[in-house]
Amino acid sequence: MTSMTDSYDPAEGGRGRGAALLRNNTLWTLAVLVVLFLFFAVLRPAEFATTFNIRNVLTESAILLVLAVGMTYVIVTAGIDLSVGSVLVFSGVVAAKTMVALGGTTAGWGGILLGALAGIGCGLGWGIVNGLLVAKARIPSLIATLGTLGVSLGLAQVITNGSDVNRIPARLSNVIGFGLVAGVPWLVIIAGLIAVLFGLVLALSRFGRHTYAIGSNAEASRRVGIKVDRHLIKVYALSGLLSGVAGVLSLAHYSTTTIASHTSDNLGAIAAVVIGGASLFGGVGGIGGTVIGVLIPGVLRNGLIILGAQRFWLDVAVGAVLVVAVYFDQLRRRARERE
Repeated sequence: MTSMTDSYDPAEGGRGRGAALLRNNTLWTLAVLVVLFLFFAVLRPAEFATTFNIRNVLTESAILLVLAVGMTYVIVTAGIDLSVGSVLVFSGVVAAKTMVALGGTTAGWGGILLGALAGIGCGLGWGIVNGLLVAKARIPSLIATLGTLGVSLGLAQVITNGSDVNRIPARLSNVIGFGLVAGVPWLVIIAGLIAVLFGLVLALSRFGRHTYAIGSNAEASRRVGIKVDRHLIKVYALSGLLSGVAGVLSLAHYSTTTIASHTSDNLGAIAAVVIGGASLFGGVGGIGGTVIGVLIPGVLRNGLIILGAQRFWLDVAVGAVLVVAVYFDQLRRRARERE
């Protein structure tokens, strides 16, 4: 009789480890990020590879990261949320209007906190609406969130008559928008803490396990006792909540509501999640990959600007990378089905 030790083939084991490494999306996307960074650092070392510029890349990526964290949960459940950019705008408008009413540029931290809570609460409300449409009304997430995209953005424009809200509290901009802690911007710290917190929740908690289970097979999840509808509402509520947070951070960073500047944030968040290794078919994804997926376009955008290239090439590059990422996701799915 051949023992287990005798039957073990080291070469076969090496091939197995190699295959597992190839399937590790996070490692591959991290490698792409490192190569991009080194590429621009070699070409423009005095401009790109500086503390100031790295800080700038992280700051410009922070708001998108907050949106992408919520999008990760939605995509892992095999859903999509096209409304995040418009909910960001609506939440920012409500927060700004509240802060202006409570003192405007001279408002204290009390007025800032109330405005922030109003904006975040609106984001949560839109998320719950999305969840109810998807889970209870059985409207496909693509259509449901496309509808709330239009409604939330339209209402934001109605509230403001199409003009941006200014007179944002100076304290909010000076501290949260531009403030540093040990050389690290507050925006980056807040976005990083959100990514770590919800990364741990997705990877280690019961809520995270149910999220993966629903994305893998919603019907099987129902049969084992998971309340799928309730969970989906929570997931979309989380995405809306984080869109509200992003709206407040955007307000702090730009000192205005920037109504017309977030039309492609939803596509940016989706691209970041997919580039980070999540599957649009659900059941696969993680916050670590999403962080890398956010940074890749950020580094690319910054590097292209430093090189003097038209920034429109970024849209071309991100679109191409997104198509390639989805194509490889299809290949992985077929490989799993053959196994």
